[in-house]
Amino acid sequence: MNRTEKQDIVTDLNAAFASAGSVIVTQYRGIDVSEMDDLRGVMREVGARFRVTKNSLAKRAIEGTPYSGISDLFTGPTAIAYSDDPVAAAKATVAYAKKNDKLIVVGGAIGETVLDEAGVKTIAVLPSLDELRAKLIALLNTPATQLAAVVQAPAAQLARVLAAQGSKEAESAVVADAD
Repeated sequence: MNRTEKQDIVTDLNAAFASAGSVIVTQYRGIDVSEMDDLRGVMREVGARFRVTKNSLAKRAIEGTPYSGISDLFTGPTAIAYSDDPVAAAKATVAYAKKNDKLIVVGGAIGETVLDEAGVKTIAVLPSLDELRAKLIALLNTPATQLAAVVQAPAAQLARVLAAQGSKEAESAVVADAD
């Protein structure tokens, strides 16, 4: 790899670090190509990326970003998972590491907050940004739905009373005609 290629990688990684909501550092000893493709597919599904990194280039790229605190984690065969959603990369990485013990979560960060392995696993159980948005919308819609039901209830009761009264009068008329 020549100097220009290395500089391009550093620039690309720096842009990824600068815009990511979270970065998870992993070690991937023994993962074969098909497993790596499977992992990348899982990451794409949740809006995250998984990338094998050369430690020296990653350490250079991380300088000047909020994630500079995790540069010590880049030892051994490392790869990073990152996403705009602070929870998505952690969730997908931890889930994949549970089913494939060759992937080891080393640590990570959300902004300037450095996380160890336990911290990443804790973040992974949180709901994603989309799940939180859905819950918030449901909470906002619930009072409106209940209000509409309460407002409609008296009218519905009145309609049932009038319908019952109307059916009684119709029965009385049929009985009176029969006599």
